[in-house]
Amino acid sequence: MTPKAKKAIKDAPFIVRVLELPTRRKFEVSSELVAEWLRGMPMRDALGAPDPDPEAGAGVADLELYADTSGASAHAFANGTFKGFLTVACSRCGGPVRMELEEELRVTFMPKSEMPSDDEEEAPSKGEGRGKGRAKDTAKDTDSDDGAEVMTDDLDVFGYDGEQIDVEPLLREQFVLAIPYAPLCKEDCKGLCSQCGIDRNSGTCACQKPIDPRLEALKGLKIPS
Repeated sequence: MTPKAKKAIKDAPFIVRVLELPTRRKFEVSSELVAEWLRGMPMRDALGAPDPDPEAGAGVADLELYADTSGASAHAFANGTFKGFLTVACSRCGGPVRMELEEELRVTFMPKSEMPSDDEEEAPSKGEGRGKGRAKDTAKDTDSDDGAEVMTDDLDVFGYDGEQIDVEPLLREQFVLAIPYAPLCKEDCKGLCSQCGIDRNSGTCACQKPIDPRLEALKGLKIPS
């Protein structure tokens, strides 16, 4: 991790002590940290963005965290919102595409020692520190007026060690999973000329469409009228 990313984490700590629960916290993600999280991803690297890149992305998560200590071990839960943005490259022209992010978060944190193993669950992991599968327990829904119980297998699951919960994997996931397979700056993006490389959205060129070499033999063919 780069020194800038380390400083970003220090300036915006993502650690919550279990003994502090229940609590409400805001977690801010800087552009330096987003750039570090997305480093090496084709749709980011294709931009050729400067370092630091203030337009890499940013976000804020507003979370209510609470614990359920009724069982043999403490499970923690987080409900809240995440808002932010990130910038990636258009898959056709390579220009910048700013994506607005807004998500409702419902997350379970459980001791890593209780997380299902790879042999027990086949569901793919979405983020570092995330559990494979779902927690099998119930908890009070703090957003519900009637205090109805909800199954935590409806929530995303992350693991934690000891007495501290690290929400960084949760926040990083909001950016990583938001990148589409083929982002577009606009639906009718014309892309780049395959021969000279000009952006056909903003200019034209005299390049001729290449002929399929398999059809070269037909160029001199004369069809009788």
